[in-house]
Amino acid sequence: MEFSDLKPEEIDKAAKMIKAISHPMRLAILGHLGRGNQMNVTEIHNLLKIEQSTASHHLGILKDKGILASTRKGKSTFYYLKHKNLSKLVRCISECVCD
Repeated sequence: MEFSDLKPEEIDKAAKMIKAISHPMRLAILGHLGRGNQMNVTEIHNLLKIEQSTASHHLGILKDKGILASTRKGKSTFYYLKHKNLSKLVRCISECVCD
């Protein structure tokens, strides 16, 4: 499907996803999850050296906008990219910045 074929509500959803991704901390989270990783909030907050509540906040936004999905294993919730193609977007952004 071409972008020009999207309905207005689909374009609105895409814009909201891009807005959610545009925050530096959320982009950093996606960078780590974009490698096919599943991580819990503790791993993310330790990795990014942020408060656990801050990591939870950003994960909630990404999940709410349909960017992340989660699965529960025991007492932990593991987050991962909902759509594998999002890893291409994260990789493309990384390549553009490093150019």
